[in-house]
Amino acid sequence: MAGHSHWKQIKEHKGSADRRRASLFAKLLRAVAVAARTDPHPQFNPRLRTTIEKARAANVPSENIERAITKATDQNDLEELTMEAYGPGGIAFLIHAITPSHNRTVNEVRGVLKDHDAKWAEPGSVRWAFEEVRGDSGSSWRAKFPHAVAKEDVGRVRAVVDALEDLDDVDAVFTNGTSLA
Repeated sequence: MAGHSHWKQIKEHKGSADRRRASLFAKLLRAVAVAARTDPHPQFNPRLRTTIEKARAANVPSENIERAITKATDQNDLEELTMEAYGPGGIAFLIHAITPSHNRTVNEVRGVLKDHDAKWAEPGSVRWAFEEVRGDSGSSWRAKFPHAVAKEDVGRVRAVVDALEDLDDVDAVFTNGTSLA
């Protein structure tokens, strides 16, 4: 009966759930900090108000949200990055990240792209295929020219997107692929 301890099973499940939750909290708090740089008052900053609502919906403690806002107003060490790449089947990627270390994040993204046979693109070489959609919660990107993904490439493109989204600093990944949903 080795390995059938009830406590061990609880510990393993709780540990993995706590890691996922911590990663989600970190991403949400970075988004709150970036939104708070322009104006730390949610009643005057709709982007901050929306990110705070998203954080509260994910059960982020209010103390942590307040700490992220005060940290953002005290120091501006976070930077927003938009990186560009081409993946399997010629699919274009726009990768949005919020990071305190530009070089580390770029190297991590390049490593993921290399591991999944995707290629780093120079600034402006992919952005033409997308249009920016601005809203209260900031900006998002939508494909201007959707590109059909071949059946054999769907899994490879999904693997690249999942690997990029697993990086702590990556906030969102946008593609122009049509059959990824």
